[in-house]
Amino acid sequence: MPVARKASGAFAARFVYTRGMQRIIALAAFVTLSAAAHAQDIRGLEVCTAEKTMERRTGCLQSNVEFLQQALTKQARETKARLDAADREAATRKAEVAALKAEVASLRAMLAELKKPEPAKEKK
Repeated sequence: MPVARKASGAFAARFVYTRGMQRIIALAAFVTLSAAAHAQDIRGLEVCTAEKTMERRTGCLQSNVEFLQQALTKQARETKARLDAADREAATRKAEVAALKAEVASLRAMLAELKKPEPAKEKK
């Protein structure tokens, strides 16, 4: 059973907490602080709920859609460039592996030639 400890500071006179309560308080503080980090806006998007007229709200939403389409196009272009670079690198590596395999095969053939016994010389 955990030993109750007295709190220090402003809570000392009114509040006694255990180690389990400390963990719960720490967890609640962590959850509260991490929830604030998740609520960040996307840079470049406008808040369209503040607009009063429907035309302005529609224009705001359209500009958000255009921004997101541009961002998506940019990401797609960058991803395609990375994939193309990876494909070129893979093709280069395959060519290197094929060249090394051919070189190993030729070296094995030369080694087999060297290991062959020489034919006996005839005496006259």
